[in-house]
Amino acid sequence: MAILTQVRDPRVKDVTVTRVEMAPDMRSAKVSVSVMGSPAKQELALRGLANSAGFLQSQIAERIDTRYIPRLRFELDRGVKHSLEIARVLGEVLPTAVDAEAGAEASRTDNSSLDGDLSQQTDDDAEGLA
Repeated sequence: MAILTQVRDPRVKDVTVTRVEMAPDMRSAKVSVSVMGSPAKQELALRGLANSAGFLQSQIAERIDTRYIPRLRFELDRGVKHSLEIARVLGEVLPTAVDAEAGAEASRTDNSSLDGDLSQQTDDDAEGLA
């Protein structure tokens, strides 16, 4: 919450904290962030966060009672961008819901005409046997 409301660095915009990994000794923390925008904007946001780390650490010190305040290290979380890319590729490769529904309807129509042909053929065979 402090990143969004209290950091006044203009470079820190459109930042979402996606994960925080604490070291076992609680002396350091790796903060994964997602930044919407171009790679240049992402790098600027990371630099802004790195410059704001001292302020953020002081905010953490006010909120938790521990012997050590973790040093914050920020890294870009590429998972969000990667998942968006996968969704885009899947959207191109897989048929859309409208196409799939139209294909299913066409399949049902083809099957019903086959059923009609088969029943007609069965009737003809039965007459031949009689």
